Amino acid sequence: MAGDRWLNEQQQQAWRGFMAMQTRLQSHLARELQRQSGLSDADYAVLVGLSEAPQGRLRLNELGYELRWQKSRLSKQISRMQERGLVLREECPTDGRGAFATLTAKGRATIEAAAPLHVREVRHYFAEALTPAQLSALTEISAAVLARLAEAEPPPA
Repeated sequence: MAGDRWLNEQQQQAWRGFMAMQTRLQSHLARELQRQSGLSDADYAVLVGLSEAPQGRLRLNELGYELRWQKSRLSKQISRMQERGLVLREECPTDGRGAFATLTAKGRATIEAAAPLHVREVRHYFAEALTPAQLSALTEISAAVLARLAEAEPPPA
């Protein structure tokens, strides 16, 4: 069966190289983010999502879909961040089953302080390691893979 065949040598090298790069880069960025700002990569992901949303506020199901997180993971993360004063969980007045996550002033200040440090690391270890042609190729590659994945993903609830 064609779908059961192994990757050829080029495909295997590309896949393994991509996975090693992604794993090591994510690990490095998470470690530096924690060291420099005290934020976990999960904290940062939530803060970025909320800071980019209108009024710093998103329905929890929308945030979960953006992050590709299960409901339980998001709920626990929001609870931990709420305890630290970074976000608020607010019930939806028109839908008793829904809730919002809202960025607090402390959360906004935290992401505004952490983002330049994170961007510096991303620039150094990712963007500046590639030529402009490589960045363009990677942009096209990412778009192609994401488009293929979008075909297989269910729409947001």
